[in-house]
Amino acid sequence: MFLDGDDWRAYFDAMEYDAWRLETHPVYTVPQEEDGIRRFLAGEPLDTGATAAWKARLRGYRETGRRVGRVHVLTRPLTDYLRFEFAHYRHNVEAGEDVRILDLTDRPNPGLPDQDFWLFDDRRVVLMNYRPDGTQINRRIHGGDPAPYVAWKGLAIAESVPFTEYLKDHG
Repeated sequence: MFLDGDDWRAYFDAMEYDAWRLETHPVYTVPQEEDGIRRFLAGEPLDTGATAAWKARLRGYRETGRRVGRVHVLTRPLTDYLRFEFAHYRHNVEAGEDVRILDLTDRPNPGLPDQDFWLFDDRRVVLMNYRPDGTQINRRIHGGDPAPYVAWKGLAIAESVPFTEYLKDHG
């Protein structure tokens, strides 16, 4: 089953205690972000209004005892997109998201897949499928065993550092 629009939002919001994402791409091509990226790269201030709804949702999840987190796997140098995304991550962290970075520049992959996914309540998995240029193809509910995804979540968290700590060393 594929998830889009209101169905995706409802599926996400149905989490009981935890939503967690593994991000593996250096670029995500999102048409709604094109203007913001262009302005960011031109040195203009970040338009935080573009992500206000997401930050409000993060605060709402936190207020109801639910957590949202992610680990972004990357190698340096950062792409323009990642620099833009990092600027937004600062605000996501302030709103309550646990953003972590796993930098593989000087080390091998510890065994994580090359597949973006969301894991909800350690029971439900949604595979995030992308073209090589970072354009999303679809979000597909994975009906199989969530155990490998739970293990990958644990591994990614153990091998990564909090975003703010990463910035101290690479900021």
